[in-house]
Amino acid sequence: MNKIKNLPKEERPYEKCFKYGVESVTDIELLAVILRTGTKGCNVKELAKKMLQNEEGNISVLSLTHLSYEQLMNMNGIGKVKAVQILCVVELVKRIARTSFSNQTRYNCSEIIADFYMEKLRHLEQEHLYVMFLDTKCKLIKDKLISSGTINQSLISPREIFIEALKCNCVNIVLIHNHPSGDPEPSQDDIKSTVRVKKAGAMIGIRLLDHIIIGDNAYCSLKECAQL
Repeated sequence: MNKIKNLPKEERPYEKCFKYGVESVTDIELLAVILRTGTKGCNVKELAKKMLQNEEGNISVLSLTHLSYEQLMNMNGIGKVKAVQILCVVELVKRIARTSFSNQTRYNCSEIIADFYMEKLRHLEQEHLYVMFLDTKCKLIKDKLISSGTINQSLISPREIFIEALKCNCVNIVLIHNHPSGDPEPSQDDIKSTVRVKKAGAMIGIRLLDHIIIGDNAYCSLKECAQL
């Protein structure tokens, strides 16, 4: 029974969506609707199941967030079009999560800042350092990716950060980076680099409000843990 059309009607993803609504389908069925077709010897539901299996063999939609274009292309039944479709779906989810924040949001609370970056950073397999540039009311002027890869104090350049800060006439900044391990506990390098940026900012009148470390659905604020 390798073809979807050979399944009972009540088990076909499209029919379930039409009859009961999209909220009624499983994660596998939801992905199957997006993929639309399977491959020879593997119907679309079986293909979706393979894509959603993590290393432990459990089914999790979070598995999609870890797949690169190259990994998708190496999967039997996934071509260029389907690979791009999946990557676009994952990116769309991240953008939806971020657009829930309005232009009037004040980023003066660690929880608000962490929520803004959580879906963007929590699944990344390398460390990424972002800087938020804020006005006098802590509203976002812009944010920028400063570095990616292994983040340590030697790679965080106060010069680069404050050149950008002066360009956009910001008054406050916030550092945000992720820990791919999922544990947001700050390292000694995290603390030292934060102190360097804070001192550099104080010299030119730009205040470092916080340094938020994003873990797996968890975060740490260096300000709140008295490291800032």
